[in-house]
Amino acid sequence: MQFLDRKFQLSENNTTVRIEILAGMTTFLTMAYIIFVQPAILSKDFAGQPTGLDTDAILLATCLGSAFASVFMGLYAKYPIALAPGMGENFFFISTIMAMSAMGFTHPWQTALGIVFYAGVLFLILSILKVREALLNAISPSLRNGIAIGIGIFIAFIGLKNGGVIIGKPGTLLGLNTNFLDHSVLADITVFLVGLVISAGLYARNIRGSILWGILASAVVAILFGKLQIHSILGIPDFNKSAIFKMDLVGALSFKALPFIFVFLFMDLFDTIGTLIGVSEQAGFIKDNKLPRAEKVLVVDSASTIAGACLGTSTITSYIESAAGVAYGGRTGLTSVTVGILFILALLFSPLIACIGSYLPVTSSALVIVGALMMKNVTKIDWNDFSEVIPAFLIAIGIPLTFSISDGISIGFVAYPIVKLISGKGKTVTPLMYIVAAVIVAYYAGIRILI
Repeated sequence: MQFLDRKFQLSENNTTVRIEILAGMTTFLTMAYIIFVQPAILSKDFAGQPTGLDTDAILLATCLGSAFASVFMGLYAKYPIALAPGMGENFFFISTIMAMSAMGFTHPWQTALGIVFYAGVLFLILSILKVREALLNAISPSLRNGIAIGIGIFIAFIGLKNGGVIIGKPGTLLGLNTNFLDHSVLADITVFLVGLVISAGLYARNIRGSILWGILASAVVAILFGKLQIHSILGIPDFNKSAIFKMDLVGALSFKALPFIFVFLFMDLFDTIGTLIGVSEQAGFIKDNKLPRAEKVLVVDSASTIAGACLGTSTITSYIESAAGVAYGGRTGLTSVTVGILFILALLFSPLIACIGSYLPVTSSALVIVGALMMKNVTKIDWNDFSEVIPAFLIAIGIPLTFSISDGISIGFVAYPIVKLISGKGKTVTPLMYIVAAVIVAYYAGIRILI
């Protein structure tokens, strides 16, 4: 105990080993849903077709990557901030795989992993050179929050689709699934709704792990409907199916793939800064408007993204759910180390996790809840400036309506400097945004048209 006290400076932070471990368990419970959701998301594209990534490989990469990142955060940056594959980034990862396939890449998912790898390398370089402020200032807060809103709606839409609630209909494109007399449809929707109402109700009551409990409740209902058959609980993933070091680093450097690298970079940067500020404000870490060891946090986050790509998963980033552990009393890196250890222990239950994640309606409620939480960013848009509102709105609706995160972002990024110029506010746009808009136009005109 004395060693841990000295290592993590527990006494100086007015905390104890017991509090830190319990805080870590609290954080883990709030984010453990990613263990079930990530394999379900990354194994199939938006059309329901296999991406080529095996569920065992994804589960292995998710747990190992999250464990490495959280322990690294605890030992190096010494903050109670846990990391795992980011929600939003994982959907953009699928969008990237589909884009790589459409563009004729021989190894789509391997190329996507290479893209994540290079985005992490760039993030690491920028963190070391301390130029992140220039990137953050390049894109207005309204646009950044428009992206979060759009991804939130998109995630929720996927959840409703996977839950059997929304289906394609001739004439209206989409509609409510009312075929309740079909036993399979009734089972899908019931499983989804049970998870949704339980997660939402528990979340409203501030119950720890509310999303996870919703998933487990859905799994029980799925078993009752005969949709799930659990044959074993304990076991480890098949290492022979792993995606470790399978990224295509050559393909990811092609001109067609470069725009995706920068989008991943910006998304990771925004997520990290937002989480860092939110958790640090709650814990009282910020002194004189500055956060001690902030550079170390960014180095950990960027290195974790690189490690995640090497292991075979999408961008690993800091989790806002870390605020749950901070609220419990976690103040040091021991909280994050505890989370990392729990991610390793979760691998022992891989058969159970794989079984639950294989039936999409079980995890669909988690997607809707996460999507709803991302909608709070709508209050951060500058509604008094219409030249900010329209581009942000175009991104927010463009992402779900085009069924593509990259296409939705592109619409808003091109519209932003144009609207600003016409409104007489062109000088408020950073030169980098003009360059980005020009690159996007050239990309779509010169490459996507040829696909």
